[in-house]
Amino acid sequence: MGKRILILGASGFVGNLLYKELLPYFDVYGTYFSPSDFYDQNEVFFRFDAATDDVETLLNKIKPNVVISCLKGNFTDLLKVHKQLMAYTMVTSHCRLIFISSAQIFDGTMNFPAKETDKPLSVSEEGKYAISVEKIIKELPEKKYAILRSPMVLGVNAPIITQLKEAIKNKTTFEVYSDLVVNVASESTFSQQVHYMINQKKHGTFHIGSTDLIHHSDLFEEITEKLGSKKPIFKQVFESNKDRFLAVLPKKETDLKEHQFTVNDVIDEITLNEGILTLKTTLI
Repeated sequence: MGKRILILGASGFVGNLLYKELLPYFDVYGTYFSPSDFYDQNEVFFRFDAATDDVETLLNKIKPNVVISCLKGNFTDLLKVHKQLMAYTMVTSHCRLIFISSAQIFDGTMNFPAKETDKPLSVSEEGKYAISVEKIIKELPEKKYAILRSPMVLGVNAPIITQLKEAIKNKTTFEVYSDLVVNVASESTFSQQVHYMINQKKHGTFHIGSTDLIHHSDLFEEITEKLGSKKPIFKQVFESNKDRFLAVLPKKETDLKEHQFTVNDVIDEITLNEGILTLKTTLI
């Protein structure tokens, strides 16, 4: 298959999306943390504990051409892992590193949607951690890395959509932020953009999100409306007297234009896939 890819955190929501997207095209390996019969018996998955395991041992065993980091866990342990990843990538000619970063790196400056060239500033532990990892990775030559900053990635099985569907089913509360303006990505738009960037050997810093914005409250109200007639109890939360932005806007690059998408594209994908899933369940 040629290119060998290692996804650190492949059992998580985002990591698993990338695993499924890339598997038909590349020689793909992944890591998991929690015990699982599926992963324990799968020869391309390796259990990895960032607190106790040495990632260099795994790298030397697999010898990947591309390492994608989607790891979650204790931030101190993860920083140690990324320092090892950077050191390995620096001295290994055939290896590139891709870090899946987060819009949270801009949660300290929320007056405008963020562009790739904006300086990150965060007040959250998650955002501060992602900024620290970005700094570590940027010590590499630029052609050796890609930093992909992502907003919320939504899909039928996304944790927040599962939470929304449970709230609809049980008529319980679901928090929405009326003063928060966001952009989003879907399962397919996110994973396909990452796939494209691997194929094209894109390097540098990129924002993978919709080209337009929506209020957090409007987003989930529109998704709910398209899912059916039932609604949860929306709990409106306000944290400011003016709009706050937590959005990572992509560049309008010519070669990426066909891969760009809108908020409506994401909503349509979630609700269409949910309808197909419901129909299949009904027919069984």
